[in-house]
Amino acid sequence: MRRLTMLKERVARWHSLRESVTHLTEMLEVADEDLLVEITDETARVARDVDQLEFATMLGGEHAENGAILAVHAGAGGTESQDWAEMLLRMYMRWAETQGFKVELLDRSEGEEAGIKSATVQIDGHYAYGYLRSERGVHRLVRLSPYDAAHRRHTSFALVEVLPMIEEDEGPVPITPDDLRIDTFRSSGAGGQHVNKTDSAVRITHLPTGLVVTCQNERSQMQNREVAMRILASRLLERRLEEREVEQARLKGEHVEAGWGNQIRSYVLHPYTMVKDHRTGYETSNTTGVLNGDLDAFMHAYLRANPYRATEGEATAATAGTDR
Repeated sequence: MRRLTMLKERVARWHSLRESVTHLTEMLEVADEDLLVEITDETARVARDVDQLEFATMLGGEHAENGAILAVHAGAGGTESQDWAEMLLRMYMRWAETQGFKVELLDRSEGEEAGIKSATVQIDGHYAYGYLRSERGVHRLVRLSPYDAAHRRHTSFALVEVLPMIEEDEGPVPITPDDLRIDTFRSSGAGGQHVNKTDSAVRITHLPTGLVVTCQNERSQMQNREVAMRILASRLLERRLEEREVEQARLKGEHVEAGWGNQIRSYVLHPYTMVKDHRTGYETSNTTGVLNGDLDAFMHAYLRANPYRATEGEATAATAGTDR
């Protein structure tokens, strides 16, 4: 039903644009100078709407329309990287809120002095995963350290993971109870008396792969277990997709570099201000805006450089659906 509603809205927007173009064409045939001004303004609006819808076609792909599970992990560097990880977490939460998406903190591991060691959030909204998949990778920060008594320049790294949020009725990765080890423990950090005084937190280990998922944000153990299972399903799906991409690249003869690899984006706060995406070359000097969640230009640049291309089977199905 959610997908049906989304598709109906998309088709309705195209129909509305087609009617607008027809109406403008008819007006143009009888237009005087005053009416030409109105037609020009309306044409510019239609052009912007067409551009937005055209861009939406780049958000395709498996699970692109789903919500997303985003995790941030501090890299080596202690307090510096942990503070940077928290800055990134805040940046993505701000971005999601400006999009009107629902944001829920699922897990958070506090840093030793400041910041976070890691955190996981669920971002629920149409095409949240389609947009956020452009953010996967290592993010690099260069700044004068507020934690260094000599106030020297430091470079910090943090890893961002983005997984599609998998609904219970679409989970394509089978999970059997015998493959799971489920441990409970007492939550740490803020959360109130009930959270901190009962073994409500849940840790699930997927024995065949060694994947470990924790959740301690909800009040009850059952709720935490349900959330942890959703995250595990998403991580297993992501692993399967990565294995498929690696195999495809191997068959093509391309080199696939595992691990952290090179940073996808650098955020420089000293000696100058600049945020640059190394994959697309897009950059801006408005570092404050970016760190406050102004990420649309970076996402658009990435998706335009790496647009989704429908497979032959998908294109055939889409054409058949149109004919019907």
